Amino acid sequence: MKEIFNKYNDEFLKESIDQKVAIIANNSHQYATSDNLKKLFSLIDLTSLNTEDNANKIVNMSTKVSDFKNHFPDMPNVAAICVYPMMVHYVKENLSSPNVGIASVGGGFPSSQTFLEIKIEECKQAIKAGATEIDIVLSVGKFFEGDHAYCFKEIKAIKSAIGDNHLKVILESGTLKSNQQIWEASILAMEAGADFIKTSTGKQNPAATTDAVYVMTKAIKAFHEKTGKKIGVKPAGGISTKEDALAYFAIVTENLGNEWVSSELFRIGASRLANNLLSDIYQKEVTYF
Repeated sequence: MKEIFNKYNDEFLKESIDQKVAIIANNSHQYATSDNLKKLFSLIDLTSLNTEDNANKIVNMSTKVSDFKNHFPDMPNVAAICVYPMMVHYVKENLSSPNVGIASVGGGFPSSQTFLEIKIEECKQAIKAGATEIDIVLSVGKFFEGDHAYCFKEIKAIKSAIGDNHLKVILESGTLKSNQQIWEASILAMEAGADFIKTSTGKQNPAATTDAVYVMTKAIKAFHEKTGKKIGVKPAGGISTKEDALAYFAIVTENLGNEWVSSELFRIGASRLANNLLSDIYQKEVTYF
């Protein structure tokens, strides 16, 4: 794997990343226009990944997404609904908005501590049930052992199993020990076939951080310059306010450019953000979701 890492210039890691991120985040208010807030809404993977999830809850969420344009005709809809594999068919049966994706976590989410054969089968079953996107977790334990080859093989095998459906690889960046490790995990995942790299499961602290997304977007840019392939980025976990979302919007825009600011290449994993953005846009409390 060293040969793969050495293909990419990581000199920026020697810079003061936290200071650069602080400057971008502090100036992110410049992006706080109504159009950009609507754009941010359209990037949301509306997420429910709780122990108590059940059919009624997921059917209700899916129905609300389907009915959303009837209540908010001047708004774009969310990008996708993200649920556990067992809940995918409820989304499939109750989602009537054709441009909203169905994302399923898989591969032993959230700890990735099971057999590769089971991970592959779980992802295949989620696709069979109707998922169009799969979010898996990097085998962080293997990564810490230095077994990058195993992590690469696993991601590649799962991507092969789900075909053209999008694969998002969760780095669980809050558990990684340094920006260098976030960089290496990002490169590894993209080289193995990830269509998106994602910060967090939301089950660990810290979850998404602006520093991690800064490093990940730098890796995406380097990968694009080397291969011509555009890989998406998904901050997830703990993102609930307009200010949170705008900070990530600013980092993606300034590191990758406006062409990345679309649901094809930028998602935000969130559950509370949708209502909060609607409240900010309409200047009154909205509790639709």
